[in-house]
Parts: sequence; C-alpha cells; structure tokens
Amino acid sequence: MVETHAQNDCCGHVHSHGSGEFDLRKELTPIAIATVLFLIGLVFNEPLHNTPYAIAEYAVLMPAYLISGWSVLTTAGRNILRGRVFDENFLMTIATLGAIAIHELPEAVAVMLFFQVGELFQDYSVGRSRKSIKSLLEVRPDTANLQVNGASGKTIREVSPESVKVGDVVVVRPGEKVPLDGEILEGKSQVDTSALTGESVPRTVQTGETVLSGMINQSGMLTLRVTKLFNESSISRILELVENASSKKADTEKFITRFARYYTPVVVFLSLAIAVLPPLFIPDASQSVWTYRALVLLVISCPCGLVISIPLGYFGGIGGAAKRGILVKGSTFLDALTQVNTVVFDKTGTLTKGNFRVSEVIAQNGFKEQQLLELAAQVESQSDHPVAQSIQQAYGKPLDSAVLQDYEEIAGHGIRAKVNGHTVLAGNDRLLHRENIPHDVCHVDGTVAHLAVDGIYAGRIIIADEIKEDAVEAISALKQQGIQTIMLTGDSQYVANTVAQKLGLDQYRAELLPEGKVDALEGFLQSASKAKKKVIFVGDGINDAPVIARADVGMAMGGLGSDAAIETADVVIMTDAPAKVAEAIALARRTLRIVWQNIVLAMGIKVVFIALGAIGLATLWEAVFADVGVALLAILNAGRILRVKKGNIQESYASATQ
Repeated sequence: MVETHAQNDCCGHVHSHGSGEFDLRKELTPIAIATVLFLIGLVFNEPLHNTPYAIAEYAVLMPAYLISGWSVLTTAGRNILRGRVFDENFLMTIATLGAIAIHELPEAVAVMLFFQVGELFQDYSVGRSRKSIKSLLEVRPDTANLQVNGASGKTIREVSPESVKVGDVVVVRPGEKVPLDGEILEGKSQVDTSALTGESVPRTVQTGETVLSGMINQSGMLTLRVTKLFNESSISRILELVENASSKKADTEKFITRFARYYTPVVVFLSLAIAVLPPLFIPDASQSVWTYRALVLLVISCPCGLVISIPLGYFGGIGGAAKRGILVKGSTFLDALTQVNTVVFDKTGTLTKGNFRVSEVIAQNGFKEQQLLELAAQVESQSDHPVAQSIQQAYGKPLDSAVLQDYEEIAGHGIRAKVNGHTVLAGNDRLLHRENIPHDVCHVDGTVAHLAVDGIYAGRIIIADEIKEDAVEAISALKQQGIQTIMLTGDSQYVANTVAQKLGLDQYRAELLPEGKVDALEGFLQSASKAKKKVIFVGDGINDAPVIARADVGMAMGGLGSDAAIETADVVIMTDAPAKVAEAIALARRTLRIVWQNIVLAMGIKVVFIALGAIGLATLWEAVFADVGVALLAILNAGRILRVKKGNIQESYASATQ
C-alpha cells in the first residue's frame, strides 16, 4: 500500500512515511545529542585521546556513535539473521566498526551522524513529495449524516459511510465532505471538486444533479439519495487506484532493483580485496592504509541515493499527475506514455460532451412529429444511452411501460420493440438497410435516430451534440508533440467527418460496432509496434472497455465515464477533459527524464569517488558526503516533478522531443 505501511527500500533501510506523521522535532533530538558529543570529541580530541587507553575519547564518542548509528546497527543485525546480508546497513556497519578497530573514532561517528542527517532530509523530502497523493487519501469521508424517519419525524444519525445503503437519504452540511455518491433531492450549493478532478474552481450543484463522494460542500445544505455503496463510490475507486499504483513498477525501477541486488555484494568483495591483496603483493604496503581505503570504498558505494530516488521519481510523477486530475495506475504506464506516437479517441463523451438534445423532428409517410417523438420515447425508455435519454427528455411526459413488448437491442444498430402491437425500429442508417426499410436520406448533419413502424419509414429525430471546449486544444497539443490523432466512432460517416474536420484529426473511422473498434485498433497497434511505439485509446462508455483493455495504454474519462471503462483503463482522467491526454504524456516524459538524470548523477559521482577512494585521495569524510550528498541531490531533483506548472510541462516535453 502506498501510504498505510512503512516503505522498505532496496537497501534494507526502513523509512517511516506510513500511517504516522513525520515528526521533525522528535527525529532531531537524538541527532542533536549525538552532534554535541561529536563536536566535544572533535574539538578536544587530543586531550581526550591522551588519557589512559583513550578512555575519555571512547566515553564521549562511543555514545555518539551508538545514538546516531543504533538504527543502522540493529537493522543490519536483523537482516543478517533473515539471510539478507548485503545491504546498505551492512556496508555502513562494517565500514564504521572497521574505523573504530583502527582507532578512527571521530570518522566512524561522522559516517553514522552524517548518514542520519542525510536520512532525515531524505525522509522530509519524501514526505513532501507524497503530499499530493496524501491529500487524495485524506479526502476519505469518515462519517455520514443518515436521515432516519422515526415516530417523532425525521432525525439525523451520524454513521459510518460503509453502513449506508443505496436509496438511503443523507444530509451534507456546509464544510462537510460528501460521504457517498448520490442524487441531490433538496438544496443548492457550491462544491469543491479539487481532490477528485484537480480543478480549483468550485462547481455549482442543485436538485436533480449528481455529486460524488470526496467532494466538499462549501455553502448550502444538501440532501442526497445515495446511488452507490461506499466501496463502489468514486472516492473508493480513486483510493484503490492510488494505493495500488506503486505495485506496477516501470522497467527502469525493476532494473535498479536487480542492479542493487548484484552491485552490493560485488562492492563488499571488492573492498575485501583492496584490504587484503595490496599488502600481500605490494612492497611496503601498509595494512592499515589499505584497510582504511577499503572502508572508504564501502561507504562511498552505498546505493541508497539510487534505489530511493528512482521509485521516488516515479511516485512524484504519479503524484504530480493526480494533482492535475490524472490518475495513473502505476509507473509502468508512465513509461509507456513516453513511447506513444498515436492517440485514438472515441467520439461521444470523449471529444464531444455527450449532452444530447433533440434539435429537430422530421415526420414522413403520414406520421406526425409528436407521434414520432412518443414512439421513439417508448422504444428508448429501457435504454440509458445519452441519445435515448435526450429523446425521453424532449418528449417530457410519463410513459406507460405496459405498452412496450418484445424489447430487443441490436448491437451497433439500434432497437426493435413492439408498441401497442406495432413493430417499431429505432436506430441508425445501418439498421434501416439491415431491415430493408426504404428511406430517402442516409447522411444527416448530426446524430440521428431513424424510426420505422411495421416496415414503413416514419421519419427521423436529429440529436445535436457539442464538441468539448478543450477538444481543439487537445488535438493541437498532441500534434505539437508529433503524435498522430485518430477517432473511432459508431456514428455515421457524415457526423464523423464533420467532427474530424472541426478538430483537425489525422484520421477517423465511422459506423463501427464495438468489435469493429477493436479490429481498427489492432491495425494501429501493429503499425506502432513495428516502430517500437505505443498506442493510447481514450474512451468513456461501457462499449469502449474492450478497446481500452486492448490498447497499449487505455485512458478513461472518469467524471462521466462508465465504471467498466474506468476499471479497465490504465489512466483515468477525472476532469473528462481531452486536453489532459497531452498533459499526461508531457508529464510522463518529464518524469522519465528526471529519473535518468538521477541514475547518471548517482552512478557518475560514485564512480569518481570510488576511484579516488581506491587510490587514497578520498577519506571517510569525503565518502559520507558523497553518499549522503548524492542521495539528497537525487531526491531534490525528483521533487521537481511535483513543482512544475502546466505550461512548463508542455515546454519541457517540447524541448525533450527536439
């Protein structure tokens, strides 16, 4: 789990970023005591050393050594008992005990003390870099105000959100978190959606609208009817995505883990060789000098900066994305996003708003407009498709379900049903051709629902859909990044062509069934694979789930999108904004660049200092500064991912692709 457990790095050192808060004052106390003793021992080293058997020196510096190094010593001991010998703690323990054995007490204390100072800064930096993820976890509602109908009237009872059932009524007061997804029965208010979507502007909601768990009610009181159980609510899905994100590691992380596993024992045996072999083969070589050099090599070689900063870099990327309303389900998908050369979009609800409204009713062959609208509303009454809902809304009258019989959905075509004994077809142009219904118009400007009654064409209903405000910006940003943009839709050729031209898409495929979308995507995947590139599919509907699952990186519009699409997707865009696709790619590219900067930085500095230590030009003082300094520089560099602004993300991506 990302936040609920302490994290154990590849070196074996435990960092407590888990359930407890990082307490700087508590962590500083033992370091301050050890520092005071260390300074006394350093300033008065000669008189302390000149006491019989250097008792005074040991009396001052050994407590400082144990206070600053106790956690390292005990962790090394536990790991040895578990069979994990070669880790960072083992390196530090051997190096400092060796320094004590050759009577270099101040340097032994310095190694442990500066190491602990480095760990302190590291823990502080890690805690800060996780802040955006942590803020997501903190929006989890603790209680719900359940409205109960009793003998004395309605009362409010504070309960756990997990105990509330679908259909129950809850009250959300100003300043409280919305505990569960629900429909507003009473009230009007502004809600803060930033924890879910990354958007800072409050949203106004009123009776009839849906609010999601985790939103914060800012002004008026709201009464909600619960529509989903807590474990199925939006905030629970987000928490699960965030908490599981770290389990899907990128190839770079896996490489570093494998590297550290082999690197550490190699360093230990190399240090042993430096301590033992030169005095045997080089005349006048001092055993103490070469032992000291071996100890220096052990300290310099600690891979902490490398194995901590790499996962932290990816975690920073996931946190930075979450801060912007983009939930990435693992660092492996951040890596995949950097290799994308093709983005394939669904149309309805992805590039367009999906807010359908009836704009025109055209009746033919003796049918009247109101009659046509009523038939369509009856047939579409069993469907939750946005087109069906817009027709029912346009009709605006109660429907008698008893008149509807033999309801049948024809995938990718429409609906067949009997209304008052008459066979009614409602669907697209393909349905009319499939059923051999004569009609005069095939291509219509807009989404269209054709109707036929008992084999006779009755007319058509034109439904308008609007292109999302940022759709043009999204396509433009992707093209600037050198990415091909394609649209797959089940809508007509005419509508698809109109949308493609308005947005400036490179390609489109229209009148596709769900399996047709998968087949079309397969072709794009094969082309991208030959170029060693990746393909994104962005969708929102339940029929998009198979295509999202098949893509190299599946993206779902999480605000209005279906549960199936969100569960299947690798990346969830909580704002439903297509422009976030380009932003996610840019952020992923920046993350990978920072990760490789850390790898080169850590390895480069360590190689230089290992060489200096082996030939005697670096002491234990330089060694500990090299180890701690590299770790801090890498961690601070990884933290840049969280601090970057949107505009800078795009700029950094552009510079990286040049």
